[in-house]
Amino acid sequence: MSLPIWMYFVVVGIFVSAFMTVKAAKEEKEMEDEWIEKEGNIYIERMEQEKEKKKQFMA
Repeated sequence: MSLPIWMYFVVVGIFVSAFMTVKAAKEEKEMEDEWIEKEGNIYIERMEQEKEKKKQFMA
């Protein structure tokens, strides 16, 4: 009993779709991690600047 050819295409399409979904999610997570790290560095830099301003004001 053989399946119609279009059934094979449907199965292959499902696997390709699943692969692309996983790949896109991984890339999105990497971009999000980079953005979070960048924003964290900006926050730390601002905190250091505020600390310097307080030192100069107190001295």
